Amino acid sequence: MKHKALQRLDEYFTELNSRREKCVFFYRIFSYDEEVRNFIIRYYEEARRTGVVIEGKIPNPDEKNLAYYNEMMGMEFHMDVRWMQASLKRWLPRMTDYQCQVVAEAVYDVLIAMHREGKTENMLKNAYIKFMCWLYYKFERVTNRLGESKIPKILYEGNISNYELKLISILAHAGCDVVLLEYQGDSEYLKLDPKSEISLPYEGGQKGFPEGFHLAGIRKEMEEQQNLQRLYGPSPQIHPCTNAWLEGRGLEEILKPAQTRGAEKEFFYNAFMRIIGVPDKLTYLNELYQFQHELKTAGRKFVIVEGEIMAPSMEEINAIRRNNYKNRDQMLMDLSANIRIAEGEQLQRLMIKSFIDVLAEAEKEPGMNLNKLMNKAVYLLCWMKRYEGALFAGWKYPQISCFIHLGGCKNENEAMFLKFLSALPVDVLILMPDLNDTCCLQDKWLYEKHETESLVVSKFPRENTDIQMGTAAYHAERELDTLMYQDSGVYRNQQYSQAVSVTLQTIYEEIEILWDQELKYRPNFSITGDVVNIPVIFAKVSGVKEGKTAQYWEQIRTLVTEDTYLVTKAPFLSGTDENPVKPYVTEFYKNGRLMKETIKRHRAYQYGYLREEVQNHILDKLDLLIQQKTIEGTFQNGTEYTIVATVLNLPKEILRLIQKFDFTKKNPKLIYINTKEQMISLEDSILAAFLNLAGFDVVFFVPTGYQNVETHFRKNVLIEHQAGEYVYDLTVPDLRSSNTFQSWRKKMFRR
Repeated sequence: MKHKALQRLDEYFTELNSRREKCVFFYRIFSYDEEVRNFIIRYYEEARRTGVVIEGKIPNPDEKNLAYYNEMMGMEFHMDVRWMQASLKRWLPRMTDYQCQVVAEAVYDVLIAMHREGKTENMLKNAYIKFMCWLYYKFERVTNRLGESKIPKILYEGNISNYELKLISILAHAGCDVVLLEYQGDSEYLKLDPKSEISLPYEGGQKGFPEGFHLAGIRKEMEEQQNLQRLYGPSPQIHPCTNAWLEGRGLEEILKPAQTRGAEKEFFYNAFMRIIGVPDKLTYLNELYQFQHELKTAGRKFVIVEGEIMAPSMEEINAIRRNNYKNRDQMLMDLSANIRIAEGEQLQRLMIKSFIDVLAEAEKEPGMNLNKLMNKAVYLLCWMKRYEGALFAGWKYPQISCFIHLGGCKNENEAMFLKFLSALPVDVLILMPDLNDTCCLQDKWLYEKHETESLVVSKFPRENTDIQMGTAAYHAERELDTLMYQDSGVYRNQQYSQAVSVTLQTIYEEIEILWDQELKYRPNFSITGDVVNIPVIFAKVSGVKEGKTAQYWEQIRTLVTEDTYLVTKAPFLSGTDENPVKPYVTEFYKNGRLMKETIKRHRAYQYGYLREEVQNHILDKLDLLIQQKTIEGTFQNGTEYTIVATVLNLPKEILRLIQKFDFTKKNPKLIYINTKEQMISLEDSILAAFLNLAGFDVVFFVPTGYQNVETHFRKNVLIEHQAGEYVYDLTVPDLRSSNTFQSWRKKMFRR
């Protein structure tokens, strides 16, 4: 039978009577893309059902095979087509006369070609017997299908040998479709068939096969898919057609009515889109406002999330019915029973299928185990229940709702939830107007649109009052900010809202040198993304140099700047002090989590007048102080609640220093002097550790050398300097009086 060239790979699956000519296809594939992958999966399934799949070499006939052939056929050999046809009829009795004829003719043509190449009659006889054994032991299931409308398929994986190629070319000429998969490229094949006379190279594909690709992996995936099909239960009758209908117009296409996106009734047409940047900074916010206004006008259901999707609350988590599980399948089948909605059986089936699919994909992540996978599943179910009413209440085919995520996915759970939604009748739209934002979502179905300009948008303009339109001059100034204040060493006032403290290891003399320096000039100052790494001092100075108390107090006086909070008597804070926060601390810290939003909404919260970023800074460092377990007794005897009560009831003067603090300039200070035997309180230790994390320089002056603050620390977090002799019963003078004069005089006359 003639070999012909393909126009499309899927022509392989056209039956013989429907092909342009009665022909077969014999191609070798050595390049790869998604189309090739999908073809191989489909062709592999066809070859398993109606042909032969060869993974590795075709085994040479062994002694038993040859003995059986000799017993049945004898060792006679003639270079005659009719003799070969009669032999095939005896050797493979299920073959028809037609099948015997076409195979005999193909064998004869190959042997004649070998004869022309100089092969002896004995060599031709050996080749003939090898071909006959291979036909009987490996290809008998295709020889009796030759000539049928449904053409038998042969799939060969790897570098084919000379005699294997001859045998498979015999079958191709007799009426089999053949595909050779060459993972290492085409060079080895061309040594056997330099002019590609036996088979044709497939010119599609964009790159070589990925490392590790093989049919065993395809088979495993197919088995996994069959297993998942069992978990899905009844299949939905409608399926997603995601992005195929898009033309690249962005927001405009999301507004397109569902009925006009496509005509096939078995599909719903949704979008899974990420737009990075903005087309025009002057009009972008108004475009967003008009976009959501048109969604409302059209009666579309939609959800808008700004920043991160809020993690599930304990109430949401406890509402998910779950058990102990032995394996993934048991877990997925049981947890999917939580998906019960009133909007129709088809939508419920879609949700169950998408739920199982995204978790089966998540299971492949490195380090994933059953417990971690269950946590992800619970997150997914919590968010689904949280938003299902807003997205699907009263849903009817072909309605499409819209989920808008402003700012991009910040963690894997968010990315997983958006993948889950993308397989449902939902347009999933990720907006990243700020080009400096990042999004961890990666998915082969995600359509990405890039714009040229960048704009910081933290809030989606839902109402007219939300829109603040910048003028051209305003945006020009912001661009100048970018040029001047990024990687230049020059910083705008309050440019950064996040900071991480790094405690410097210094010698005693360096405290005075570094004390009044701007942070950006200190060693180890850096900026990573939007976070400032602040080098701070956290030290205890024990003793008095040479016992000279006058010089000792003078030295401390020079450190008392206008941004210094001075404590001269221990203890400063006490557990018996009035504290309006203390009765509510068990509401503020639950199940190992600081309930930040609960704190901000509570009537006992005292920091609501501070700038939002300052409140977040305080709460973040409070959370970090607890998690680091710096304070002795944290998570053992309830000390974490004392930490919460102390940090949420700071003195007003300290709060003003935090509010004023610019992370790139001079930082605020705490000087704590303890000249007596009184122990520093637990609350004072909490205050010091918190201010260290918040970016303060903190120094304890202890002329007695006694232990104080460190007794409440679980680990050594401050640097102790032995300045000199221990001196007792000192009285602290007024260190703020005439401080300006003392500092000026010292600077003028110091050598």
